[in-house]
Amino acid sequence: MTDQTIARPEPTRRNWLQINPVYVLVVALIIAIIIMNPAFGEPTGYMNFLKRVTALAILSAGALYVIVSGGFDLSVGSIMTLTVIGSSMLASNDPNSTYWIIPLMLGIGAVIGLVNGLVVSYLKVPSLIATLGMMITLNGVAFMWSGGAPRGYLPDTFRFFGRYNIADVPVIAILPIAVLCLVGFGLILWWGMHRTNFGRMLHAVGDNPQAARLAGVPVARVRISAFIVSALTAVLAGVILGGRAGVSVDIGSGFELQAITAAVIGGAQLLGGRGSVPATIAGALALEAIFTLLNLLGLAQPVRLVVQGLILIGAVALATYQRKRSGR
Repeated sequence: MTDQTIARPEPTRRNWLQINPVYVLVVALIIAIIIMNPAFGEPTGYMNFLKRVTALAILSAGALYVIVSGGFDLSVGSIMTLTVIGSSMLASNDPNSTYWIIPLMLGIGAVIGLVNGLVVSYLKVPSLIATLGMMITLNGVAFMWSGGAPRGYLPDTFRFFGRYNIADVPVIAILPIAVLCLVGFGLILWWGMHRTNFGRMLHAVGDNPQAARLAGVPVARVRISAFIVSALTAVLAGVILGGRAGVSVDIGSGFELQAITAAVIGGAQLLGGRGSVPATIAGALALEAIFTLLNLLGLAQPVRLVVQGLILIGAVALATYQRKRSGR
């Protein structure tokens, strides 16, 4: 009994050591930003930062579903672009159009995710190739639809989710609607990944699809569902980004790789089987904080791409090494 009592504190110490480093990284980066730009520590500063990162955070948390299942979804950025372009073309400056355009775009997103999942699961096309083809296709559709230039207008009812702030909030002064969307959708995605049987099957499929199939897991259905979730969150991210930034023919360009990078920073394993929604959202915060620091240092846009590329290369190398070491 005495030995057991003495040994009890050890798991607690191990739990402290098992805290995801991404949370420490976010805190360190935020402190660095405040040191370089004290105004960031004001409520308006950090709330605008959260508002700016919301679209990427939601997108990354949804893309994590595909990553955990052992795949990639490179079409999410083009889905965001199609959402913004399509919504602006359909709205015709009618405020009431928002109430049917967003459900329509979610339906289109679900169909795109379904097609991606079917191609990967039944035609056995690697997800990298399948979603790359979908990305090119959707960018072409958006280009043809818009004529290659920003057209149409997003009404205020549509832009509400990405632009509007609740004013005079105690302590924090302002509360962006986008941040409320991040909290709400983040909780839903966390619940789906970490508190449901679907989430457990998702991890099993990504870790070892053959073993999962032998255990009775419907591997194809799980993968298809992951692609649908990813596409739906891309539409939601597009709505929020369009609300904040307006209409642009390349508004979603590059977000697919930023989403993967955020998941990697959050500790997701690129070859599947491991990932955390809260850590991925923290990874998006860390990535945006890195970009903010680079801007404060006066470094140009290409440096951001170099940093992002190095993170991805390191993550793939680490994931491959871990798989070889585990014998899978």
